[in-house]
Amino acid sequence: MFRRRKTSTPEHKRDFHGAAVPAPHNDMRTFFSLSQLVLSSGHLRPPPVQRHSKITYLEVEVLDAQSKKQICVVDKIPPSSTLLDVKHKFHKVCPQWSPSRVGLRLERNGPYLKDSINIKSLAASSIITLYFTDMGQQVSWTTVFLTEYIGPLLIYLLFYLRLSSIYDAKESARSLRHPVVHLACACHCLHYVRCLLETLFVHKISEGHTPLKNMIKVIFLRNILCNIIV
Repeated sequence: MFRRRKTSTPEHKRDFHGAAVPAPHNDMRTFFSLSQLVLSSGHLRPPPVQRHSKITYLEVEVLDAQSKKQICVVDKIPPSSTLLDVKHKFHKVCPQWSPSRVGLRLERNGPYLKDSINIKSLAASSIITLYFTDMGQQVSWTTVFLTEYIGPLLIYLLFYLRLSSIYDAKESARSLRHPVVHLACACHCLHYVRCLLETLFVHKISEGHTPLKNMIKVIFLRNILCNIIV
C-alpha cells in the first residue's frame, strides 16, 4: 500500500482566493531588523527651539537737585549696568562734569547712591529719575595719603636744615650739631619714606574720590598742627 507523505510546512500559505500569504516568522524578522536600526541610531531629539531674548533697556532722567530742571536723559542703559556706568554716560552728554564729581540721589534730600549699586534695583519702571548735585573738585584717596605723608617729611627737613628764614643768622650758621639731631632726622625720614612706599606698592586703597577741601583739612591738621605740637 502506498503511504501518504507528510508535506512539509509551506513557507507561504494560500488564502481562500489562492493568494500567497507570507509566513509569520518573516514578519517578525523584519520587525526585529527595524527595531535594531532605530535603537542603533540613538534617541530622537526634537530640533532646538530658537529663543529670541528681548533686552529691555532703561532710561535715566537726571534732574537738578536745586531747581528740579531736567539736565539730560541717559537712554539705552542695560539692566546689568551700575551707577558708575550711568555717570560715564552722563559725562559724555555733559563733559563739564567728570564722573568723580557727579552725585546722584533718588530724592532731593536723600543719601548719595554708591557707584557699585545696580541700576536695575532702582527701577520701578523703565524710566528712573535721579537728582544731580555737583560734588566739586575731587581728588583720589591715593593723592590724599601721599600728601599726608609728604607734608611732615618736608616740614621736618625745613627745620633740620635751619634755614635763615626760620632761624636767626647765628643759629643757621652753626655747622656742628649733636649726633642725636642727625639720628632723629634719619629715623624721621625713613619712617615717612616707608609710609610712602607702602601707599604706592603695598596697601590697596579705594578707587573712590573725596572733595579737594577734605585734603586741605588733612594737610592743615596733620602736617601743621602735629609738627607744632611736637
